[in-house]
Amino acid sequence: MRAKSANIFFVSVATLLALSLWFSASAVIPQLSTEWGLNGTMQAWMTMSVQIGFVVGALGSAILNIADKVEAPRLMAVSAVFGAIVNACIPWLASGPEAALVFRFLTGIAMAGVYPPAMKVIASWTLEDRGTFIGIVVGALTIGSGMPHLLNALAGDASGIPDWRVVLYGTSIQAAIGGMICLLFIRSGPHLGKAAGFSWKHAAAGLSNRATRLANFGYFGHMWELYAMWAWAPIALLVSFEAAGLPVRSARLAAFGIFVAGGLGSWLAGVYADRFGRTRVTSIALAISGLCCVLVGFVFHQPWLLVAVCLLWGFAVVADSAQFSAAVSELADSHYVGTALQVQTSLGFLLTLVTLQLTPMLIERVGHEWAYLLLVPGPIFGIISMLRLKGLPDAEQMAGGNR
Repeated sequence: MRAKSANIFFVSVATLLALSLWFSASAVIPQLSTEWGLNGTMQAWMTMSVQIGFVVGALGSAILNIADKVEAPRLMAVSAVFGAIVNACIPWLASGPEAALVFRFLTGIAMAGVYPPAMKVIASWTLEDRGTFIGIVVGALTIGSGMPHLLNALAGDASGIPDWRVVLYGTSIQAAIGGMICLLFIRSGPHLGKAAGFSWKHAAAGLSNRATRLANFGYFGHMWELYAMWAWAPIALLVSFEAAGLPVRSARLAAFGIFVAGGLGSWLAGVYADRFGRTRVTSIALAISGLCCVLVGFVFHQPWLLVAVCLLWGFAVVADSAQFSAAVSELADSHYVGTALQVQTSLGFLLTLVTLQLTPMLIERVGHEWAYLLLVPGPIFGIISMLRLKGLPDAEQMAGGNR
């Protein structure tokens, strides 16, 4: 029990620190737009390049079976340090967006070696409580993803404009520390089968098997919404506060609050999903986040109401995320859990490219008031998928029989 608790704690801390790289450049888009003259499309690519890198890294890992062959803590350590280096290369070497996008792409590849292996480590230490502890790790990931917004708020000078280089160097230091934690303090647990060689059949099982396909469909509906919300809701807060003449530092702190609320939501959803069922909890979270997609535009011109809706949205939008991963880890062949999670996340992150690109285009055309309606179909599709999964006999494998 002590070894389990220690490993889950260190995986959570390492994940929080390493995943601060994800939105390191996205958080400073206003500064980069001023310095490099970024338009809406290039702003979107600051996040999309990471997503593409993640997909390439995750698919490459799945095809080569790296996730099931290389010891997960070592893979996490090497990936986190590599990500820290390439992220630091942006303020060190990049003089424009083109070079920055290359380094962001490499950062995404590095993140593919941290996030899915972290979930695999948690799965190796847990059984009936898997949803709770994967929820804790995804909560750590969520807070880590918001760390650049906190650094951005704290790094402001007298003019209120933070130095974007400080934010990127700061997240690189955090990621390097996270890598060292992986190397020194984390090991895999006893509850996963010995990895077998790569099999296209098992790699495709996430879509060919009905139960895992529906779990993945729920995840895809969730991902349609998640990263577009994480990328653009902080921008909406900044624009709303500036228009109302309110301090922009408050907007940046509120943006970090979105991720803190998400961390809390992820943990609580894990606790309740283990007790009352994965499909029930994910459907409720999807319904709340879908409602927030509608509400956020109506309160855009009322900054403090916007903060309240965004905090609720941040709580719900990621609350279900860990439960889709937990479901796949329970439904997949235990010898191929790492591969199953890599395939799930790579396809999900590939889908995020659509809404990450379309959302700023809609913001330019119809404003923040209407743009987020684009995200509503994702939660609807996810709810339908999870309710269908609930009716399958295979769903008994989840959460100790709690569908």
